[in-house]
Amino acid sequence: MTLKIKLNQKIPSKWRVLLAASLFTLGSSSAQIQHAEVLNSPVDISKDFTNYLNTFYFADELVEFDPQTGKGAIRYQRNQFHAKQAFNNMLIKADTIGPNEFPATEYEASPVHEFEIQFVSDRTIRIKMNSGPVYHKEKESLMLVGGKAPNNPATWEYKPIAGGHQYRSVHGRVEIYKKPWHVKVYDAKGKLLTSTLHKTDFSNTYTPVLPFSYLRRNSDYSRSMAAVFSLQPGEKIFGCGESFTQFNKRGEKVVLYTDDANGVQNQTMYKPIPFYLSSRGYGVFMHHSSPITVDFGQYFNGANSMMIGDDQADLFIFLGTPKEVLDAYTDLTGKAAMPPLWSFGLWMSRITYFSENEGREVAKNLRKHKIPSDVIHFDTGWFDVDWRNNYEFAEDRFEDPKKMLADFKEQGFHVSLWQLPYFTPRNTLFNEIVSSGYAVKDAKGNIPYEDAVLDFSNPEAVVWYQNKLKQLFDLGVSVFKVDFGEAAPGNGIYHSGRTGFYEHNLYPLRYNKAVAEVTKKEKGYTLLWARSAWAGSQRYSLHWGGDAATTNTAMAATLRGGLSLGLSGFTFWSHDLGGFTTKTPENLYARWAPFGMLSSHVRSHGEPPTEPWLYSKEFLKAFRAADNMRYELMPYIYAQAKESSLNGWPMLRALFVEFPEDPGSWLIDNQYLFGSDMLVAPLFEETTKRDVYLPEGSWIDYQTKKVYQKGWHTIEAGEVPIVVLVKDGSIIPHIDLAQSTKDMDWSKLTLEVFATKDASQAKGQVYLPEGDKPHLLEVEKVGSEFKLKSNPLDGKTSFKVHWAQ
Repeated sequence: MTLKIKLNQKIPSKWRVLLAASLFTLGSSSAQIQHAEVLNSPVDISKDFTNYLNTFYFADELVEFDPQTGKGAIRYQRNQFHAKQAFNNMLIKADTIGPNEFPATEYEASPVHEFEIQFVSDRTIRIKMNSGPVYHKEKESLMLVGGKAPNNPATWEYKPIAGGHQYRSVHGRVEIYKKPWHVKVYDAKGKLLTSTLHKTDFSNTYTPVLPFSYLRRNSDYSRSMAAVFSLQPGEKIFGCGESFTQFNKRGEKVVLYTDDANGVQNQTMYKPIPFYLSSRGYGVFMHHSSPITVDFGQYFNGANSMMIGDDQADLFIFLGTPKEVLDAYTDLTGKAAMPPLWSFGLWMSRITYFSENEGREVAKNLRKHKIPSDVIHFDTGWFDVDWRNNYEFAEDRFEDPKKMLADFKEQGFHVSLWQLPYFTPRNTLFNEIVSSGYAVKDAKGNIPYEDAVLDFSNPEAVVWYQNKLKQLFDLGVSVFKVDFGEAAPGNGIYHSGRTGFYEHNLYPLRYNKAVAEVTKKEKGYTLLWARSAWAGSQRYSLHWGGDAATTNTAMAATLRGGLSLGLSGFTFWSHDLGGFTTKTPENLYARWAPFGMLSSHVRSHGEPPTEPWLYSKEFLKAFRAADNMRYELMPYIYAQAKESSLNGWPMLRALFVEFPEDPGSWLIDNQYLFGSDMLVAPLFEETTKRDVYLPEGSWIDYQTKKVYQKGWHTIEAGEVPIVVLVKDGSIIPHIDLAQSTKDMDWSKLTLEVFATKDASQAKGQVYLPEGDKPHLLEVEKVGSEFKLKSNPLDGKTSFKVHWAQ
């Protein structure tokens, strides 16, 4: 069938949907090629550290140090790499050299630069290094709570040691050696966690390895740091943001540069985060916004090379278990704001609903088919021209937006709207943005792209933008999709006075912050639905996993990305049920749906159809069962969400977050803990069973009530196609099924006790809407029944105890 359209012809709505879908498919069929030097391709700073035309300065010795202030200075040894042929191979070796400046009397061959150690808390160490003089004043950091990190030296005890200095706290110790210069970090038991690496540490290998150093580029004399630390045998590395590749980053090279990844199965990331967590009991935050590349032993197995585009190194090291490290990291960079209850319901969407009539029809069908839901999302098609974001409902397709929004609210639906921060030349707002100076500029004062990219470092631009959102909030909109944000011009000049080298990675954080703050001001809660992020973005809940393909491998990669983001300080995270790029195969959708229902937040979105009633009757029944399961679990989900947000823990947890002493838990990337008590193993292939690893203790199947012990098991999924087990001795609070969270009755809850026959007690927690904190619930066995010890919510909620056996 061919659809012919004349210029300026008004397109009937039924054809408009088809045309938009076709155009979107055409547009998404070609995307940025990985590793190609094209517009906004990620900046891999490591290339400069293998350009041997550059000059390298190796950190050599501590020449001065004041133990009271933690301030000192380090001498750097100037080196050049030279080539040498041997046995038909070209070898590279670093040699100490003299100055190459003229006049030689004016410049240091072995310069001395500032070094400082600070102590944020009794488990958090800060190391600051400069590669040259610092003339600019240190500004508040968007990545840190309150703009700066505290310094509490009294939490550590100092004493001199042979050859250097030592600081000790209840959680570990730090030793600083003068020559060769080292900073060594130990845990409380004396185990070496990691150490800086000096040139002499590689004297027993033929492999040329870069030690802790900085480079000076021959091309422009700019400098960048390489913070190089040791890796130990068997050490595993996790985090770095929403990384979809290998879960354990040991042996990987990770580029930290925000990018429209165009999927979830490649190396680039929508949400790179300059933080990682080690299996040895520490984590590291690279407090920078410049491009960063980290080589976690890919080039040399024993060296962790943090190659930082910045001319300074500012590193925070956290000591402890995964939970303790994440808590300390988010104390510094911010805890996730607790979203409103309704946000935990199902979000129904597609690419895209074009009209009020379509939205009303979706709402009608959700209730007709008894699919519990709380949010209807209008994606790119609510404007007069699809994708042309001007913050105005299309008048010919939305008769009365305010009434529509009010009607939806009455039915238990909140409305989410799509938008983005790029404005095409034909956008009605384009001229205003450019003429007012609200767009990022190029070196000449023009704009670097054809689009105007809103400059969120400009306070006036932020106010202008927030006013546009406020007008829609005033109509009754509840939340905005904060799409894109990864393409801030790398060569741009920003209102902040900095170039894109420092602003590109900060752009998602500024974008998230602008939306979150106006939402909090106008609606009283913090909530957005964002794709891009940087360190600190976790404060602005919540984020989703981008444009996954509709395949089994994309589903598995999606989980790896979610687990990695959770190990980077993000409590809340979601993904598109069934993937995004094409119509989802029914079997895949049926398996992906319960995985989504057991994530912190859940949305059906992507190429149509996404609505479950447009698939088979069997699928509709399966989707409804998974959705019902989520809504009945809402008291558990809500309590776990609150506890997680208070502590900086992820809702979607790698097994080792709860079981760090279990070696097997550090190897699992295809199952997870949903909160503290439920273990989830999605079906990534067209099957009804799968192998599942269980940590220490007994585990009870949530659907069949079968009991399993620690180790590997092949487990059949239940009626809902997913494997879910509950930790022995857990209380999982349930609520009566309702079609929206608005209609839930929190005055009567059922406590499902998952306990083996030999168990004498069980614990759980509950958190009421508008409550102050989660409350502990305990039951004990009396005869053949479990009874509640006491009701911490007496007068507000009554509990029925049921032993799930």
